[in-house]
Amino acid sequence: METLEFSGEEILFWRKKLLSNGGRAVDLDWLLDLGGGLQWGELQKLLIDPSQSLTLDQSLDYLASLWQEHIDKQIPLQHLLGRCPWRDFELEVSSAALIPRQETEILMELALTRFDKNFLGLWADLGTGSGALAVDLARSFPHAEGHAVDCSQAALSLASRNLKRLAPLSNVHLHLGSWWQPLRPWWGKIGLVLANPPYIPTAVLNRLDPIVRDNEPHLALCGGPDGLNAFRKIIGRASKAIVNNGWLMLEHHHDQSDPVLELLIKAGFKDVCYAKDLDGIKRFALGRNK
Repeated sequence: METLEFSGEEILFWRKKLLSNGGRAVDLDWLLDLGGGLQWGELQKLLIDPSQSLTLDQSLDYLASLWQEHIDKQIPLQHLLGRCPWRDFELEVSSAALIPRQETEILMELALTRFDKNFLGLWADLGTGSGALAVDLARSFPHAEGHAVDCSQAALSLASRNLKRLAPLSNVHLHLGSWWQPLRPWWGKIGLVLANPPYIPTAVLNRLDPIVRDNEPHLALCGGPDGLNAFRKIIGRASKAIVNNGWLMLEHHHDQSDPVLELLIKAGFKDVCYAKDLDGIKRFALGRNK
């Protein structure tokens, strides 16, 4: 890839000018990093000493055009670049699936605290979307067999591309369908299940930030009147699909911890507990099959 050299003063003037027209500095700095190759640490040094020169992977004019499109049309920068860093890899992203969120990384961390890399059983990622969790599960548990499910063919195609590029030797099967239905042949054999299902209540959907509401699939956002439709379907059949003592781990909305935990308890799960996100909010529900 061709690199272009710019003075520190030129980059900082460009940054100040763009921010004067709107947008958040954190987002523009993210674009400079992922789109231009200027890492956050390098930018901080530049703010202290603007006299140095730096190389970028793209011209400032090109990055400015992406930024303007982001501001004018409220399109996520991840969609404009077609990629997004997550955990220790970079995913292809598109409007076919949700952009992977940082808090969902904790869901993976919760799995890693209960299973080591020698896990030999079956895992499932319900509602795989971009395949973020499926990729990480495949890389973290190289000896296990994985199953990634989504009801959107476009999302499943996106997940397939990410798996082929980031975990090419993994034993992961992709299934088109709704939650447990495509996995019926493996019911009673699955030892670990992760899911980040749609959980936004219908009435809240139109109040979301336009950049989310107008660009990410409502199929992956809307969870019905109370946001819990998908949780009822997943938890309702989980005890039949998961092995004895196998784990179900779910991400939910910021105010849904109590009802999701109650669903797990009523379904007969044991060791039911919650985990908090990066802001200290109860965001994850866990339970072990009886």
